[in-house]
Amino acid sequence: MALLGAAAWFFVIQPARSFLASWQGVPAQTQSQTGTGSSGTATTPPPSSGTATTVNTASPLTKADVQKFVRIRRDVRGALGSSFTGLQTVWTDVQNGGTPNILQVVNILRQVGGSVGAARTAQNAALAREGMTAERYAAVRGDVNRALGVPTVDFAQAAQALQQGRLPDLNTTVQTADPKAQALVKPFEAELLTTAAVGLLGL
Repeated sequence: MALLGAAAWFFVIQPARSFLASWQGVPAQTQSQTGTGSSGTATTPPPSSGTATTVNTASPLTKADVQKFVRIRRDVRGALGSSFTGLQTVWTDVQNGGTPNILQVVNILRQVGGSVGAARTAQNAALAREGMTAERYAAVRGDVNRALGVPTVDFAQAAQALQQGRLPDLNTTVQTADPKAQALVKPFEAELLTTAAVGLLGL
């Protein structure tokens, strides 16, 4: 049992914790720092889909929203550098109807752990430049994904679940799009499909 616990820590929990630490911009804690049976330092979870839904209901998607989203996504994609390649591979599988498994999630968390902090920094700077809140961005991302006909799969949320010892929700169901949103997204469809893999990181 001790061996299984150590393996789970090394191969699943630690990659998730390291990813979240980079995602949140704080140093990752090691097992020795937290100690057995200790909750350690509390971490703030990534933005939830519930918040995004609330904001989105009150504010329908606009042309300005889509234009801002496209510019922000460009910055985030650039900040990820070569890490984007691994994301794109998994995203292609998702687009083809596949559902990511825990091994794929953990591998991605390991691969992008060193660059997700830079991507988050780029996103925050772009959000400030565009005058868009993180909550509004998440709502727009949901609208854009539905308009593109792609699922919203968030590995940042998955990492949070793995860190807490829960199985992540990796549902790849595509939700029905609003025709008006589809019309707004259509001019940017090619670029948005190219950068859609960024959304796997909750970005």
